[in-house]
Parts: sequence; C-alpha cells; structure tokens
Amino acid sequence: MTKVNIPVVKKIPKELVKHNDVRVDNYYWLNDKENKEVINYLNDENSYYDSLTAHTKDFQEELFLEMKGRIKEDDSSVPYKKNGYWYVTRFEKGKEYPIFSRHKETLKAPEEIMFNGNEMAKGHEYFKIGGISISPDNTLAVFGVDTVSRRQYTLQIKNLVTGEVYTDKIEDTTGGAVWANDNKTFFYTKKDSVTLRSDKVYKHTFNTEEKEDILVFHEKDDTFGAGVYKTKSKKYIVIISYSTLTTEMRILNADTPEGDFVVFSPRVRGLEYSISHYEDCFYILTNKDQATNFKLMKVKEGETSHEYWQEFIPHRKEVLLEDVDIFKDYYVLSERENGLNAIKIIRWDNTNSYYLPFNDETYTSYIGTNPDYDTSILRYGYNSMTTPSSVIDFNMDTKEEFVQKEQEVLGGKFSKENYSSKRIWATARDGVKVPMSIVYHKDTNINEETPVLQYAYGSYGSTIDPYFSSIRLSLLDRGFIFAIAHIRGGEYLGRQWYEDGKLLKKKNTFTDFIDCSKYLIENKYTSKNHLYAMGGSAGGLLMGVVMNMAPELYNGIIASVPFVDVVTTMLDDSIPLTTGEYDEWGNPNDKQYYDYMKDYSPYDNIAKQEYPNILVTTGLHDSQVQYFEPAKWVAKLRELKTDSNILIFQINMDAGHGGASGRFEALKEVAQEYAFMLDLEGKTPKSQKK
Repeated sequence: MTKVNIPVVKKIPKELVKHNDVRVDNYYWLNDKENKEVINYLNDENSYYDSLTAHTKDFQEELFLEMKGRIKEDDSSVPYKKNGYWYVTRFEKGKEYPIFSRHKETLKAPEEIMFNGNEMAKGHEYFKIGGISISPDNTLAVFGVDTVSRRQYTLQIKNLVTGEVYTDKIEDTTGGAVWANDNKTFFYTKKDSVTLRSDKVYKHTFNTEEKEDILVFHEKDDTFGAGVYKTKSKKYIVIISYSTLTTEMRILNADTPEGDFVVFSPRVRGLEYSISHYEDCFYILTNKDQATNFKLMKVKEGETSHEYWQEFIPHRKEVLLEDVDIFKDYYVLSERENGLNAIKIIRWDNTNSYYLPFNDETYTSYIGTNPDYDTSILRYGYNSMTTPSSVIDFNMDTKEEFVQKEQEVLGGKFSKENYSSKRIWATARDGVKVPMSIVYHKDTNINEETPVLQYAYGSYGSTIDPYFSSIRLSLLDRGFIFAIAHIRGGEYLGRQWYEDGKLLKKKNTFTDFIDCSKYLIENKYTSKNHLYAMGGSAGGLLMGVVMNMAPELYNGIIASVPFVDVVTTMLDDSIPLTTGEYDEWGNPNDKQYYDYMKDYSPYDNIAKQEYPNILVTTGLHDSQVQYFEPAKWVAKLRELKTDSNILIFQINMDAGHGGASGRFEALKEVAQEYAFMLDLEGKTPKSQKK
C-alpha cells in the first residue's frame, strides 16, 4: 500500500468564553458532520490508519479467525419459560445476527421463529433488534429496530399467529415496550430527537379508532430520564424518573390501563429507590437515611410514600446491597462485600437462609433470567478470569444444582488449568488500597519484559467484574498479562468507592489508575516499555487524562469512543445525554465545577510533550460520545505532541457507540486493537514485519 501522509487539519480558532475564562478551540469546526471537509478529514484519517497498519492486515485476519474459531457459531441461549412458552435465542453457522424463537409448553414442541435477525438485517450496514415484548395472551409482539446505531429504535407490532408485521411505526423510542393485561394496550418511552434524552412515556392502544398515542408522562426536568417497566408480579406498570442521584416512580394497576399513574413516593434530591411487588406489599431498595450501601424497606399498597417505609433489611457498612429478586416462597439478594459477589437466598417465612458457595479468589456471579414468579428454581451465572461462563439452575428447596450450559471454548487448545488469576492491591497516593484482578498463562515469565494490558472504566458506579473472555486468550497465549484495575468511580468496593470517584473527587479515578500502573512496574510485573492501557467511553476519558498526566508510564494506549472534551460537551445541553450527567461530572455552569473539570479535561490539557503510541477508535453515528470529540482530540495531539510515536485514528463510518452490530464483525475491531499492541511488542509474524 502507498504510504499516506499524516492528515493535516486546518485551524479555525473559536473563542469559548465562560466565567470570564477564554478557551480557544482551533478544531471546533469538526463538529459539523454535514460539512464535506469534515467527512474528507475523517476519510483521510482512515486512509492513514490503513497505511500505517497495512503490514498487520494479515495478522489482524489471523487474530480474527483465531478468536472466531473459539466461539461456537451455531450456539443458542439456555431456554427460559415465561407464560407457557420456552424462549430461545440462537445463532446459525456463518450468520451474524440472532434468531429469536419459542416453543409452546415443551421444548419438544415445534419451533416458532418470531424474528430472524439475518433476514431483517439485509440491506443495512448496521442492524439491531431492541426489546421484544410479548402480549399476555402470547399473540402479539412489540419490537424495536435500530439501523443507524444511535440507539433510536423504531417500534413495530408483529402478529405471532399470522406472521403479519403491521404497518404502524413509532419512531425515536428506547426500543422496548410494556403490555398492560388487556392484550391491546402497551406503554413505551420516546426520546428527544436532538438530545436523545428519554423523556416521554406514551400509551398505544392496538387496533382501535385511536389515531394518536396518548402522552401519559413527560419528564420535564432535563437532568432526568424516564422509562417504563412491569413488576414481576404482573400487577403494576411502573414509570421511573431517574437521575444520577435521585429517582421517582409512578404506578398503575396493569388491569386498568385507562387509569392514571400515581406517584409512588415524590422525588427528594439524593433519595434513590427501586421497587419490587410481592403480595400486598412493595419492597424498596433504597439509600434512604444515608444508607450509602443501600438497604431494603417495605411498605403496604395504598400508602407508599417514603414516610411509611419500614426497614426490612438494615444498611450494612461493609456490604453493598445491589439487587433483590422476588419469588413466591423466596427472595434473593445480590450483595457485594470486599469486591466479591454474593447471592443470598431467604425464605419469606424465615425458616431458612443461606449463601451460594463460591470459592475462587476472584470471580463473577450474577442472577440470570428469572421471569417465573411461582418456582423454586433460581437461575444464576458464574465465571472467573480462568473459568468459562456457566448458566446454572439452583433448586432453592433441595439445594441441588443443574449446570444448564457451560461456555464452550472451541479449537481444542483451551484448558483452564493453563491459566492463573489472582487479586493484587496497589496503594494509591492517598494511602487507599486499590484492587486489581489479573490473569495470565502459566507459562508466562513475569518480569520487566512481560507485556501487560491494564484496563479500567471507573465511572457511573459501573463495576467491571473479573470476567472470562475467550477472545482475550489471544493476548494471554502470546505472553500478555491482563489486569482490570478496580479504581474509584466504580462500585467494586461499595457505594462509597463510587462516591469517592465522581464530581469534585473525580481525579481519584485517574490517579488510582496511574498508581496501579506504578505498582505493576515497581513490582516487576512489567516495565514502562511493555505496559499498555485501554479504556472506552468514560474509560476513554480515563485514557486521555492518564496520558496527559503520566505519558512516560506506557508504551501504548488504546482509547475507544473516548469522552475527552469534557468542558465543552458538558456546557452544551443540546448534545445527547449532557444534562443527565451533571450529577456525575458536575455542572460547569457553576464555576467550581468548571474549574475542576477544566483542570483534567484531556482536550484542554494536551501539552507539548512526548506521548505513548496511541490508537483511537470511534463511530460516526455515536450517540453517547459524539465522533467530533476524538476527532478534535487527535487533531490537537498531532499539533502538539513532540514525539515520533504512532498516533492512528480509525473511524467506523457505519457504526455508533457499541461498534459493529454483527456478532463476528465486532471481533475485527478487537483484532485491530490486539494487533496494534502485539506489533509494538514485536509479536507480529515475521513474514508481516514492516
């Protein structure tokens, strides 16, 4: 391939003034996707990327086929039963998209294919089916389709008896719907077409004279979003209004969809709650009364406001209560203590309670799909960094376990005994201990020459658990250690771990990651010549800050769909999702938050200094982090960096935040990232060297 010159971006200075502070953005003009020069620039970056990675193309294909070869192509989900039908999602060999099917009463009954994603995706570069919602009488399905990758779904209705898809289309929705018990009414959430905020809940009545859907709720506070769901008891439709810090719910008896929703408990800033219904009571998971790690409360139907709530399971300082699942004879708690998941099973009559036994040093367990209320079977999942995923049905009466499915790792080479994982603890600069989960092949010699990929996210209280990945084996088998840094900003060590990594404590997220890197280097797991860092979205922000603050620690950094222009984005409330983020990052219209985020915002802090080798990826249609953030960031990095290291920028012109939609197509993006690091490590096959 002909060598392509480094893309050059023209500078058009734009002054951005706030709080009497002037920032000059030379690349602000890249925000305009309709400008042909912008598209030309993105195409130039793709050409440059192709030129610099041409020598790894065969290796990328090799990695792709290797990763794909470990995955069972004709795979299917473990069936679950709901309302008289067994539901299955399956894949066919050589096909990219799922097939959604069901069997009546028994799995031996004929298969009914509800939706074939492979047929529906024809003619689309991107395709995704949203939530599929089946009417209580099992005859109708509401489904959502996104063909752009901006998470704006078009809803349609399919008759599952005749196969007819009705012509009615509802645009700009979240993709899901909730049926009332009359089999003709459903509720759905629409998004603002500009900001993409989920702000309106509508009622649609099927096959009637009604020509216009009825607006039943409008969330007017632009820092909140809205959604709708049905309780597992099937008795209530619930509208939820949510922000980072506050929730408010409204309920309606599902038998009377013509009625009005009533507020469950009025919003109080800082009060978060979610509700489950059982018999004549609601059970409320909440942080009420400074229950930082949440507790469970109980209230009777009819008087549901928070002043009537009674404590059911008290707050525990060392245990984060993450969720509760309701069954006829049992309730099941999902907890987290010292970073590790726990599942506790309790009989409603209090005659028995116990934890499921988990013995690994670091692992992931979670409650699976349990739509059936009247059952003694609990479905849960388990995996670790060395153990493939299992789906397990557990009899809560007899304590018998039935492993319904173990993830198959094809290719004949995998054995979990060949890999080791453990948890290590780095000391942050303020003395706090930060855990890391690491995994590596047992034959890997751990020393200063060992390559390490350090990964983290660290925002929104989202916890990255130590999970198994057959894809990751392509790194481990080539001598890499993979490390997940459980930094502040997630909830790995409880809710306070999150509180200590947001707003005016956000910098803890970044310094924790850097201090974990220093630990790995100082303890000779690797060295700065062999340490790599990777993160996406808010984790891409992490990458941007880390390489401004400590570029000397890393040989390479991968930033996927990175949120890097923090101040400008958070000041623009027309950009999707901005206003709902104020409680996470702060509102820069307040000078205190403006000054704080300006001090770490990656785009605002690019300096004339040496940077590591860098790979940046994005999608043109990204709704979460707009393409222009990484585009401007790369342009400014090219202008100011003083090194001769690689900086490449790959833009998927057909995708959004999640990348490619096809099941295996997405693996090609992983192969690009792995090839980038392995090439820097000199592990590209000799025939493919530069």
